[in-house]
Amino acid sequence: MEELKEKSLHPPKPPAVATAPKTPFSDLDPEVQFAVHCAAEKKATDMVVLDLRQIASFAEYFIIASGANQRQVQAVADEIEEQLKKQLATRPVRIEGYSSAEWVLMDYGDFIVHIFNKEAREFYDLERLWRDAGKVVLPENL
Repeated sequence: MEELKEKSLHPPKPPAVATAPKTPFSDLDPEVQFAVHCAAEKKATDMVVLDLRQIASFAEYFIIASGANQRQVQAVADEIEEQLKKQLATRPVRIEGYSSAEWVLMDYGDFIVHIFNKEAREFYDLERLWRDAGKVVLPENL
């Protein structure tokens, strides 16, 4: 005999998705904290730091930021590179995309800095691609 099924106007709720824990800014390596402050000094916008330690082996953190135009994207990259070299004697392993400044990638080994213009950031949407990564809680005063 056919079983009766209860119908409802409200669809069943999808199972809860486990969210990655939030990482306090103070737990970051000094180089990562300093790079975030350098980007903020040059007025980078929409800054996000992703904690990759639980899901990737090639880097611990992504710093993702935006610049309003080519000059600002390059200025943010210049500030990070110069200040990390000057203050912490840290140099990037590689820098990609600096001349076009749509997406500048600065590889520091343990962390990678991504600086985008608005269109490239929307197109590549790294936050969506790396949605399983933990988020770092950035200070309000950046």
